[in-house]
Amino acid sequence: MTKNIKIDEGINIGDGSFTIIAGPCAIESREQMEKTGAFLAKLGIKIIRGGAFKPRTSPKSFQGLGLEGLKIMAEIKAKYNLKFISEVMDPRDLEMAYDYIDIFQIGSRNMQNFSLLKEVGKTDKPVMLKRGMSATIKEWIMAAEYISLEGNEKIILCERGIRTFEDYTRNTLDFMSIPILKEKTDYPVFVDPSHGTGRRDLVLPASKASKALNADGIIVEIHPNPEKALSDGSQSLSFEEFENLLNQLM
Repeated sequence: MTKNIKIDEGINIGDGSFTIIAGPCAIESREQMEKTGAFLAKLGIKIIRGGAFKPRTSPKSFQGLGLEGLKIMAEIKAKYNLKFISEVMDPRDLEMAYDYIDIFQIGSRNMQNFSLLKEVGKTDKPVMLKRGMSATIKEWIMAAEYISLEGNEKIILCERGIRTFEDYTRNTLDFMSIPILKEKTDYPVFVDPSHGTGRRDLVLPASKASKALNADGIIVEIHPNPEKALSDGSQSLSFEEFENLLNQLM
């Protein structure tokens, strides 16, 4: 039986409902997040995503706003009564990020950063653990155990695609991980159709497949102006596209 993770009063993950988390890949400005927060609140979305610390393949790419980004999100989530999920990359950042972030995200590149896993395991906040880009399901489950052995059982597993020989999509979404994880663990299972495909035209069908396979939710990238996004614009939905996704899923 899947664990019910209480995020806040009336916000639960793993209770049988299908939770949609949305927001931009990276926090770029107060104006961007103001528009996004207002839009999501209007639609009834309760959890907003946004990266303050961005691990990028190229060190010359936009790396996020860091603490400034977290401060922007503190204002936005308070104004629109939202909960905030964001990635942490370094155990040294946890103390600083703790007061801002409601759900810690461990990204694909850090799935086996065991020092980081142990430190988030010592906190009392939910942790979304994304699958490593070349990780087996067993390795992924073992990474989750590093968190749980420190006392934190509020773990959400997120399938975000794995690296294969196929290069038409950014990654290859392993949808079969959903029923396998449901059998092998009692953690809620999410899917990231944005990173999983890297193509905004495939986000909707991937989201539908995730729901059909009994995932507990999806985490989707949206942006007020995807063409001008500083990170992952090609896989980010416009507000209109996200509203269409919501109407078709819910």
